Amino acid sequence: MPLPIQLLPGEVIHSIAAGEVIDSLAAVVRELIENALDAQATHITLALWPDQGRVQVADNGAAMALENLHQAAIPHSTSKIRTQADLWQVSSLGFRGEALHSLAQVAQLEICSRPPGAESGWRVTYSAQGEPLEIAPAALAQGTVVTITDLFGAWPARRGRLPTIARQLSQVQRVIHHCALAHPTVTWAVQVSDRPWLALTPSPTAKGLIPQLLRAVSESDLQDGWQATPWAEGKDNLVGNLPLKAGIYGLIGLPDRCHRPRPDWVKVAVNGRVVTVPELEQGILNAFRHTLPRHRYPLAFVHLTVSPSDIDWNRRPDKSTLYLHRLEDWTALCQSHVAMLLGQQAETLADASQQRVIQLLKTAEPSSTYGVAELSDELPYRERPGSLRAIAQVHDRYILAEQTDGLCLIEQHIAHERVLYERLQAQWQLVPLTMPVVLEGLTEKQLEQLQRLGLNPEEFGPNRWAVRTAPAPLRDRDDLPDTLLELSLGGNLDTAQVAIACRTAIRNGTPLDLVTLQTLLDDWQQTRNPRTCPHGRPICLTLSETSLARFFRRSWVIGKSHGI
Repeated sequence: MPLPIQLLPGEVIHSIAAGEVIDSLAAVVRELIENALDAQATHITLALWPDQGRVQVADNGAAMALENLHQAAIPHSTSKIRTQADLWQVSSLGFRGEALHSLAQVAQLEICSRPPGAESGWRVTYSAQGEPLEIAPAALAQGTVVTITDLFGAWPARRGRLPTIARQLSQVQRVIHHCALAHPTVTWAVQVSDRPWLALTPSPTAKGLIPQLLRAVSESDLQDGWQATPWAEGKDNLVGNLPLKAGIYGLIGLPDRCHRPRPDWVKVAVNGRVVTVPELEQGILNAFRHTLPRHRYPLAFVHLTVSPSDIDWNRRPDKSTLYLHRLEDWTALCQSHVAMLLGQQAETLADASQQRVIQLLKTAEPSSTYGVAELSDELPYRERPGSLRAIAQVHDRYILAEQTDGLCLIEQHIAHERVLYERLQAQWQLVPLTMPVVLEGLTEKQLEQLQRLGLNPEEFGPNRWAVRTAPAPLRDRDDLPDTLLELSLGGNLDTAQVAIACRTAIRNGTPLDLVTLQTLLDDWQQTRNPRTCPHGRPICLTLSETSLARFFRRSWVIGKSHGI
């Protein structure tokens, strides 16, 4: 017979909640770091002893007085909300009052804290129920130190299923990186088993933080910017320790410089916390289409500052995802903001990566005692060339151009491809054909594809169809039938435009006069995304006068030639 329904004891209820909130070493770190950020900490020090199940987090935040320490670990006690209405106005990272009590349930909890102006601090240890066990004065600077020991010691099943230490540290590192991205003005110092492990210096924005997280990326590889939301009310929102107006901060890796083999660096933060929102992440990925090579993914970070009333955090205990009002509007804003950052390349087209320049110079360098070691310093981040002057065509493939402070080498086919693609996007037009094109053997899917593109094939006999319109750039081409067959094989309108631009662009190996070269350069410089072709290949290689002078070991002084 089934057992009768009865109420669970309080300790069972709290154990269930603790198991949901604290499920790993990384969860301990996450909860303690978020409390420190809510306390307006600007310096957070983390010490880990994963083999001992011990964690210590120290911060210089607002700290707690003794009366608050008495209540800190009691279940559902918090200073961040008061009423049910506050659940829809959450402006802090923590608010449920479960973290410290859950930590007391799964480990031994000790808190030392000294608020501003207090003569001394206090050290409190807690029972599994969150009640203070020992209270004693403690000498420490302003701030809070929370120590967790014997994690999951009373939960052998949970402790026995923890992953390897290396895996646990990888999860902790991910938590720290995400918190640092969303709070770049905080200083971070981490030790593992009493040895320095990670240190992050503060920066006004995430742009100065990314190179510390990804060593192969420099600030000159990144573009960032902030804009208010069109529907912003103009009110300030306090997000952790970031008082910001409602809006969006975006940071992208320039597509001709840094991209990833996996979509592991497309990250979204909302009000100070990195979260998983598939719709926003997919919108960001779509904004990068036709700027990256195949099977490569962007580096992108978007931080939304949203009115607390537009967010419901009560979706998962770890708050890793949320319900966001106006999700479609935010998705569209993310896409347009990324497109704007990509478009800023038209004004800040910089040198190609330093590594490519050094490799080029190494290849050209004769074997001698001279080297390129002096080029190891980072090349300056240059402004986009405003007016390139065509000098010559190299191997009927590249355009050699002069700019104010150096030279550019541009591949003519993909530069023209970028020009044509953006023209097709802006001026897509189908025109009637003098003579219809007859296609044979089309499948049902091919017919549907041609109809989606507006070409509307008509039956013209057994297994034959007549196409009476075509995209304007293709109308007079001899290979029009083959092109229409290619377009029928799949893809949306955007894919078709890429294919048409590629097919109609100037081919490599085509000789061009200087007037044509200059026209192509002028048109290319006006495109929105001049760095890459629609397939993601880099278009331009730049050699600045500075890098050339350093390579040839020239040091110019006004009024002196230094032995020309």
